[in-house]
Amino acid sequence: MDIIETERHRLRRWQESDAASLYAYAKDPRVGPNAGWAQHASLAESQDVITIFQEANDGYAIVDKATGQIIGSFGFHDRRPVEALADLKQVEFGFVLHPDYWGQGRMPEIVRTALAVAFETMEVDLVWCAHFDFNAPSRRVIEKLGFEHVLDRPFVMERIDGRTVTSRLYRWTRERHEAQSNGIR
Repeated sequence: MDIIETERHRLRRWQESDAASLYAYAKDPRVGPNAGWAQHASLAESQDVITIFQEANDGYAIVDKATGQIIGSFGFHDRRPVEALADLKQVEFGFVLHPDYWGQGRMPEIVRTALAVAFETMEVDLVWCAHFDFNAPSRRVIEKLGFEHVLDRPFVMERIDGRTVTSRLYRWTRERHEAQSNGIR
């Protein structure tokens, strides 16, 4: 799937020409460290990250439809965080948003659409998402949407400073998606 649409956003594959837009938010110290990576130090670093995104083929640039600006990224990552469930088809959502757009309901809008894509188009059984214990903006998004908290586990921030933090892991099941799609809460 190359393009995913929400009311206010177009999620599209990353292009080499997006480096300046990525750098505009990835250099902000409120973004990367909350997601487990160091803020970008240069435009060249952002260009390298786009190459990684393109090779993984699991990430999207979030484009604000009103302005045409890239305001964040979203990924459907092939991860299986709970070994006992490894046989299920699953993805983990990863997302970041430029701080200028926090608190506007944008990420919940995107995640709701991504849930439909994951279950209806990708036909997964399980969707995961996680946040670090200190990442209040992501926690609010995940809790607002109603993901089910599954477990907490230690995580070493190898890309930043080596400290150990708590990663909080949440899930959304196919059964829950189908029940809500059928009007059952």
